[in-house]
Amino acid sequence: MRRWLGRASLLLSVVACWLGAYLGWTLAGGLALHYGLLGTYHGAVFAPVAVVGGLCHYKTQVRAGAERGRAVFVGVQLAWLVVVLIQNGAFGILW
Repeated sequence: MRRWLGRASLLLSVVACWLGAYLGWTLAGGLALHYGLLGTYHGAVFAPVAVVGGLCHYKTQVRAGAERGRAVFVGVQLAWLVVVLIQNGAFGILW
């Protein structure tokens, strides 16, 4: 019973992290579009990225601990930032 509660707590924590990330990216992308900082932002594409990232985050945190799980979370966020910057031509003509 104790192990199940620990896993449920971990799952809830990971879901909360990724839901917050989704909301944060949606807000930031929408504001950046509104104020002309970005030419394009496809926020709906982040939803499947968040689902896959959340699964990897959870599995990594169960198997390797909290620090590795956070590393996965931060790594996916940085990768998404690079995707958004490439879509908007920040690195030249790559997209």
